[in-house]
Amino acid sequence: MQADAVNSEAKGPMPLAEMRVLEFSGLGPTPFGAMLLADLGAECIRIQRAGTINPLGGDAKFDFVFRGRPTISLDLKSEGGRDLVLDLVRKADVLIEGYRPGTMERLGLGPDELCSLNERLIYTRMSGWGQDGPLSRKAGHDINYLALSGGLFPIGPFDGPPTPPLNLVGNFGGGGMFLAMGVLAALQERQRSGMGQVLDVAMIDGISVLMTQLAGWMQMGQWFPGRGGNLLDGSAYFYRCYGTADERHIAVGALEKPFHDAFIAGLGLRTEDFPDHLNPRHWPDRAASIASIIKRRPMREWETRFADRDACVTPVLTLQEAATSTTNDTRGSLISGKAAFQPRPAPRFSRSPVRTPPETVEEAADVRAVLERWGVAGTANLPA
Repeated sequence: MQADAVNSEAKGPMPLAEMRVLEFSGLGPTPFGAMLLADLGAECIRIQRAGTINPLGGDAKFDFVFRGRPTISLDLKSEGGRDLVLDLVRKADVLIEGYRPGTMERLGLGPDELCSLNERLIYTRMSGWGQDGPLSRKAGHDINYLALSGGLFPIGPFDGPPTPPLNLVGNFGGGGMFLAMGVLAALQERQRSGMGQVLDVAMIDGISVLMTQLAGWMQMGQWFPGRGGNLLDGSAYFYRCYGTADERHIAVGALEKPFHDAFIAGLGLRTEDFPDHLNPRHWPDRAASIASIIKRRPMREWETRFADRDACVTPVLTLQEAATSTTNDTRGSLISGKAAFQPRPAPRFSRSPVRTPPETVEEAADVRAVLERWGVAGTANLPA
């Protein structure tokens, strides 16, 4: 049974239906982790501290990491705001917060206080450096956590500084994804014990886990400690990007010999002239020769040439191009609407539907209805 074929027809409950999440809004990994849970059906209420503004600016209706849940702006130091939070905590399965360590305690909303109100609560703490240690109370961003975890050093050209891989590895991979995984694991454990617990989710820990294979390769002697000369860092002529005649790029991932040989043949070259392709000594000269060949033709011509070859060669698309590509037309990984496009929730289930995100992120009008479903009586404490 194909999950993608059935998913659009599914009428049953979503995978995380009836799971209630209370999110104290933040930036980066905290809302991303909450989004993943909301996409799969969790009913999430987002608490935003009164007066909070997005420091990076932009039109909030396109801030898709906040999709799928209503927002309440509260003064967490006021009696009414605190009372509403306590009511919500009593009804919640999961609490997510991403403030600097110690902030929730100063608000009187730390795990000691809130877990005593709800012994089944999964109190989830998202941070960069963790809840303890010498850096726990210092500021930082994705690039800093990558730098001190050893994840940033190998990325980039050998003759230049390391290159930040956007914020995909720290904020979202090492942060939000581990947050969601930890929550689901804690909920599974709660089915056995009947008890909640506190999760310490730190980006520096998650990034370190993502580096597991690389750490092994280094100690096996299969990865050089510097930048350059390694299989997956852009040094290998068969695993890198090449510029084309129209100032675009193609991506080549021809690691195994059958794909390597198909790549070489697609360039019009003889495979017998490219033996021992895993030997790094050959890589610089071959890369320069191949770069000059690929530079002679535009990206779409190379795309056509390799369309029927199993060579792991693809055009490098912009996100806008990916939204309208043939692959997306078939798979639908990106949803295009009248006003915007955004990623579709993942993964896909054979029986269970997932939440269809709204076209834009708007202030939810039904927040009182959500509170009523939670059985919370403190709607009088909502701001007008």
